[in-house]
Amino acid sequence: MRETNEYREQRLANMKALAAAGRDPFGRRYDHEDLAAVRANFEEGRKVRVAGRLLMIRRMGKMNFCTVNDGTDRFQLIFKRDELSEESFKAFKLLNLGDIIGAEGTLFTTQRGEKSVVVGEWTMLAKALEQPPEKFHGLADQEERYRRRYVDLMTNDESRARFFTRSRLIMEIRKYLWSKGFVEVETPILQDQAGGAAAKPFFSHFNALDKDCVMRIAPELYLKRLVVGGMNKVFELGKDFRNEGIDRTHNPEFTVCEIYEAYGDRTSMEAIMEGLLPHLCDTVIGRRVIEYGEDRVPIDFTPPYRRVAYGDLVRNLMGDDWFGLPFATQLAKAKAKGAETGVNLELDGVDSSLALTREVYDKLIERTIMQPTFVTRLPHEFVPLAKTCADDPSLVDVFEFVVAGRELCPGYTEQNDPLEQRRALENQAGEDAEKVDEDFISALECGMPPTGGLGFGVDRLVMFLTGCDSIRDVVLFPQMKRL
Repeated sequence: MRETNEYREQRLANMKALAAAGRDPFGRRYDHEDLAAVRANFEEGRKVRVAGRLLMIRRMGKMNFCTVNDGTDRFQLIFKRDELSEESFKAFKLLNLGDIIGAEGTLFTTQRGEKSVVVGEWTMLAKALEQPPEKFHGLADQEERYRRRYVDLMTNDESRARFFTRSRLIMEIRKYLWSKGFVEVETPILQDQAGGAAAKPFFSHFNALDKDCVMRIAPELYLKRLVVGGMNKVFELGKDFRNEGIDRTHNPEFTVCEIYEAYGDRTSMEAIMEGLLPHLCDTVIGRRVIEYGEDRVPIDFTPPYRRVAYGDLVRNLMGDDWFGLPFATQLAKAKAKGAETGVNLELDGVDSSLALTREVYDKLIERTIMQPTFVTRLPHEFVPLAKTCADDPSLVDVFEFVVAGRELCPGYTEQNDPLEQRRALENQAGEDAEKVDEDFISALECGMPPTGGLGFGVDRLVMFLTGCDSIRDVVLFPQMKRL
């Protein structure tokens, strides 16, 4: 039971009074024009029907004013005593901020030049029983905005516009990929075992089949099965689930887009990103330079994007001799570089040159890469599902696409040798040999053509393109601690 208060009691009383006056507090279908269309097609004296939520009410005796918002625009309504029936004008006193009404009237421009509707009749559509945020300025508490997104959206035009932008971006991603010959598919979310990434899954159980299952951490292995089956250009846009930490760029439930192209490779995946991102900027955002984060750093998504090898970035920072140094010397140099730059390197438990170099890259290098960059030729231990470089089997033919100091997506020349793939997955699984997906290996043994693949987080992409630095600002209902 919701706690009562004086505001709620007053709204309940107004609701009952409206009902007693024959006005259903919770109305039915109401055909009307969007307010944005009314403004765009404004014609003095034209009859209109509009609807929206009351954001402001100003009562001035014989003439009352209110502002409504229908999600497309805000508009002023004018309630004149001599334009309304006595009952309609009297019932206006029972309206509260947050109520949703419909109104019929005539378009009119005030002496101050404000386009308005002079109301001839109005209809109650939904009585708001909860007091909205003060003066409809929105929720000041950021966590409350995430928990009560519905209030955030009704009071915060910027937030609402951002989520409309997200929807348009997702639509354009689909349109772009379809235009390039890719087919959208759906693969299982409930899987027998987690695969396609190194992440901790959520566990569940099939009652009907009496077997345990996991929620997918990636669709990769199923999409590759489709490539084996002859679906040469496929993509999936959907949810992944990883039972891991929450921070400014991670949410346990997140939206991804994974793309696979038979007879392609890493470079064909780079071409997709260099075509898709400018397309999204041009068609949805309206510009290719995005000011990102609190510092409003300008990020230019105009291709071509920089390409640089992982090893070269490390050598540029740590010295040309880095990869030939003893581990102890590398460790000392890393500590010194961390102290010099004021960055806290997490070195406890780091016991190999490979892991140390990755920590140096993650903390001292990647975070400084602001403009779109393909970081290529990574150590093969990092990416067991990728093909090695033709000129150096210690490296894999992949990229990490980095923007604003964060990885947006990886792209691979995919491993299609089933024997090599088995070895790589067994090395990754260690003593947990049952983690190797035998059905996937069996699929590869049927023959998979040379293939390029990539996957990007849609939430993180929306963050970049809308200039947000927190994933919770682009996810409608982010995961939160229980109150």
